[in-house]
Amino acid sequence: MRIGVLAVQGAFIEHEKVMQSLGCDCVELRQKSDIVSLDGLILPGGESTVQNKLLHELDMFDSLKGMIKGGVRTLATCAGLILLAERISNDKRSAFATLPVTVKRNAYGRQLGSFRTRSDFKGIGDVDMTFIRAPYIEKVADGVKILSVVDQKIVGVEYKNQIGLSFHPELDKDDSIHRYFLESI
Repeated sequence: MRIGVLAVQGAFIEHEKVMQSLGCDCVELRQKSDIVSLDGLILPGGESTVQNKLLHELDMFDSLKGMIKGGVRTLATCAGLILLAERISNDKRSAFATLPVTVKRNAYGRQLGSFRTRSDFKGIGDVDMTFIRAPYIEKVADGVKILSVVDQKIVGVEYKNQIGLSFHPELDKDDSIHRYFLESI
């Protein structure tokens, strides 16, 4: 299985290592010519504003948005979730806007507000979750399946071909969320 991992900024290497350990071929998406036929796409954590800017500068934005809208299975973590979100409550800018949710960026505060917890993930059970300057989901549209809630905040959703997470599953030893993503392709 060939998985494209957005590699312009952020925690992409960690996702690649998990996917490779699960037997996948990973393609680092660094420029438009890297966007080839893919079975899945990962939008990693990092800085969403920087990633969005680079996607436009590198002329990758429209191609990736087309892939997502076209049904390529997509896993987005932290900043990746912000890139997918239709609306960001504390920022007028949006990026792909393919996931019908409202997200609050840096919802848990600055770096000092980062934390780890263990919570239920629908279809898997309890998983470790690492939150770093994380967003959370304030509102979901009809048709969006809630996968996980922490402290009464939505932190994981699924909509059609898209999985959006507030946290970083690639930073924990448990690979069950990545397996869930692969099994859904």
